[in-house]
Amino acid sequence: MNYIEFLLWVRGPAFQIAIAVFVFGISLRLLEILLLGRSPEYAAPRGSAVRGGFRTLLTRTMSEESIFRRAPLLIIAGYVFHLGLFIVILLLVPHILVFKDLLGFSWSGLPTPIIDAVAVITLLALFILLIYRIKHPVLRFLSTSQDYFAWLITFLPLLTGYMAYHHMINPYPVILGLHILSVEILMVFFPFTKLMHAFTLVMARWYNGANAGHKGVQA
Repeated sequence: MNYIEFLLWVRGPAFQIAIAVFVFGISLRLLEILLLGRSPEYAAPRGSAVRGGFRTLLTRTMSEESIFRRAPLLIIAGYVFHLGLFIVILLLVPHILVFKDLLGFSWSGLPTPIIDAVAVITLLALFILLIYRIKHPVLRFLSTSQDYFAWLITFLPLLTGYMAYHHMINPYPVILGLHILSVEILMVFFPFTKLMHAFTLVMARWYNGANAGHKGVQA
């Protein structure tokens, strides 16, 4: 397989397989959670479940002051990484064109130089998070191989995308193909790793907050 055939393969059959696994995996994981159901609540409500759900969503989204004082760089890097990844994925024009082909609609993007700068900042934030995880004794003890694997498959699409934009590997179809392949690897493993929290985070926080609110607990 030459590099043109490789590019055609990652843009064709490999992309279709990755999409199928991603959609199936996400659907399966969400279905598993929803089918768990919840135990009937016989106690009289002592507060508002809805208010508790919203309160937990809001309070858990922002870091507590005491936690921020202990690890400000970690907290900032975490926010920067998530926001940067969101911007790069959803606001780069070539990515929007891919979404348009898949979804049938599109939206406005940002100029590519801005996305390029955001990608660099996001890569740095990811490096900081990795170094902190390795050096912090508690985090290092709690980390599993899946944590490092999730970091790697998140890092590679950003790195290869940056290299493709700057034509750092020739011929260009090689690095473009590697970028697309790295995204496809991310899509295939996304539903079956901790990265799935992107789809379950809001649901989990709402559930915990609503339970606490029903019991009158200020969570």
